[in-house]
Amino acid sequence: MAMITSPATGAAPLGASEEAGKLRHRRRDWRGWLFVGPFVLAFLFVLVAPLLYSIVSSMFSYRAFFGDYAFVGLQNYVKLFHDPLFWAGLWRVTLVLLIQVPIMLVLAMLLALAIDSARLHGSNFFRLSVFLPYLIPTVVAALMWGFLYGTNYGFTSQVNDMFGWHINPFAQQWILVSISNVITWTYTGYNMLIFYSSLRTIDTSIYEAAVLDGANEWQVIRAIKIPHMSGSIAITVIFSIIGTFQLFNEPSIMQRMAPSVITNSFTPNIYAYNLSFGAGQQGYAAALAIVMGLITVVIAYGVQLRGMRTTEGDN
Repeated sequence: MAMITSPATGAAPLGASEEAGKLRHRRRDWRGWLFVGPFVLAFLFVLVAPLLYSIVSSMFSYRAFFGDYAFVGLQNYVKLFHDPLFWAGLWRVTLVLLIQVPIMLVLAMLLALAIDSARLHGSNFFRLSVFLPYLIPTVVAALMWGFLYGTNYGFTSQVNDMFGWHINPFAQQWILVSISNVITWTYTGYNMLIFYSSLRTIDTSIYEAAVLDGANEWQVIRAIKIPHMSGSIAITVIFSIIGTFQLFNEPSIMQRMAPSVITNSFTPNIYAYNLSFGAGQQGYAAALAIVMGLITVVIAYGVQLRGMRTTEGDN
């Protein structure tokens, strides 16, 4: 029996076996869910479900000690925007973001440039030494620096006795500096590694061409290295924004050493924790958490958009 071909393409029409093959192929497409299914379930369980629960909880007024609750709508959010304790805590973390984060990132960038210059002796040991504080748990780092800051014991006490000073790192005017110092010590090496990894991806032939054109070391850094790190700078800034607004461990550990300075509302996260587990106001704490999440997302997204526009402008 002769095979009839299509007049337009000259190809043979699909037979029954080919139709069955297409159906089997369509069924096999659903097997991809076997691979993405566990991730989707984990994503829904770990992220989406708690987020929805927090949003719903923020619309209720709980009285944990009495075991009852009532729907209040957006009243918790209205109350939050008139809460001076919330705004004071938000201002503290904003100060850390505006002052400590730029200092930390500039220091990390300088260290990365120094290691990448190949003029630093023992660069491998130096890189490991700077990164090592990041490997220390935050609680341990806060305790260690808390003992160093102590005015009745430790390094600060010895310096005061030696020079006749009265330095108190836990004083009201110095507490943010003390906490920022712990954060800088802990995360500078982490950010340095991100910058250094970005520098290592630059083609060395670009450096050779720049040297042939008469460029000095500073011109190479300004025209080649720093622009190439624009993506890494955006990433580190976003991570730093998220980490700063989530500030909790360092002030929480040091609170026992300076209870009159580090209050239960020192940062928004500490305030939310004490509202939920200390005062039994889970709904109000949920509203605070939702607002802080929105603030973090908006600022981080703005930084990302600015970074994308800068990259497009350079291109």
